[in-house]
Amino acid sequence: MNTFEINKMTTTERLETMEAIWDSLVRDETEIGMPDWHRDVLDERRLRIERGEAKCFSLNK
Repeated sequence: MNTFEINKMTTTERLETMEAIWDSLVRDETEIGMPDWHRDVLDERRLRIERGEAKCFSLNK
């Protein structure tokens, strides 16, 4: 499939195709590694929570 064929699809067809691709990635046994910068951000956030420096809030508010 190329971009020309994708552009001919309806929005619904493209979303369904994207969902099928995502589902296939989730089922793939191969681990997709986390980038170092992302791990650094998560580590820093965890430390801020442990030190009581983080402000947490609900997305429902």
